[in-house]
Parts: sequence; structure tokens; C-alpha cells
Amino acid sequence: MNDATELRAKNSDELEGQLGDLKKEQFNLRFQQASGQLTDTAQFRRVRRNIARIRTILRERRDGAAS
Repeated sequence: MNDATELRAKNSDELEGQLGDLKKEQFNLRFQQASGQLTDTAQFRRVRRNIARIRTILRERRDGAAS
């Protein structure tokens, strides 16, 4: 879904918004799993890794600006 190069092209505000959306999606997936309605369990991994990608890029930008 989200390639790191695509994410790096976005500004920090867009990334923060996308991060919020992914966290909501992760919550909904957890809720679906608990109720037994989750069919695509691999989606958990994709969402979690996309969250990690966005957090990494945001941290790199903060650390780069601080230097």
C-alpha cells in the first residue's frame, strides 16, 4: 500500500493524518478479531508496518531538523 518513497513525498501534516487513520483501522481490526469477524489476518501486519514506516519517517524529520 504505502511505499516509503511515496510517504517521504508527503508533508508531515499529511503523514500525521494518515497515522491517525491507520491507528483507527488497527483498532477496528482488533475489534473484528475479538468478535470473530476478521477474515484477512494479514491486514494486521500491513497496517502495523505502515504505522512503523510513518513513525520512522516522522522521527527522521524531527531528528534531522534538530541537528
